[in-house]
Amino acid sequence: MDFLNIAYLKDGNERQKLAFQTLTTSKIIEKLAVYHPILTGTIPINIDIENSDLDIICCWTDKHEFVDTLTRLFKSEKEFQIHEGNIAGKETVVCNFKTNDFEIEIFGQNIPSKQQHAYRHMFIEHQVLQQMGDDFRLKIIELKRNGYKTEPAFAKLLDLQGDPYLALLDYRIS
Repeated sequence: MDFLNIAYLKDGNERQKLAFQTLTTSKIIEKLAVYHPILTGTIPINIDIENSDLDIICCWTDKHEFVDTLTRLFKSEKEFQIHEGNIAGKETVVCNFKTNDFEIEIFGQNIPSKQQHAYRHMFIEHQVLQQMGDDFRLKIIELKRNGYKTEPAFAKLLDLQGDPYLALLDYRIS
């Protein structure tokens, strides 16, 4: 699966097709191209629930320029918010807004997009789902509907110990 190009969504389930249409129509990915955006999260790997958002990770080299760009591009969107903070010891910018069909979260760090935890988690989760099959996928969705975040749901079903976000990064497919 090539997660670097959202074209795979247009042949997916109804929600994936809607995500493709939303991202294509709004040109969000194109507008962020200089920041190497990647759609991550649950929708690409078909474990989303009703309120799942579209998570887009980006890599910036100049945080202030990134914040200015996000503000310029999306400040007129519904419920626009932008926050700067520190996640896992890394400076982070998070921008949220709503379209007609989805909440969008743009997450940026000064780390290449493919090396960010969100992409690495999704890639590992996709591999696990491929190996474990549809029953496992449905169990993940059920845990998510019962309040679990994605990585803790995987950790529970895979019996991973410790911090589920870190344990999943070390998980090896057998």
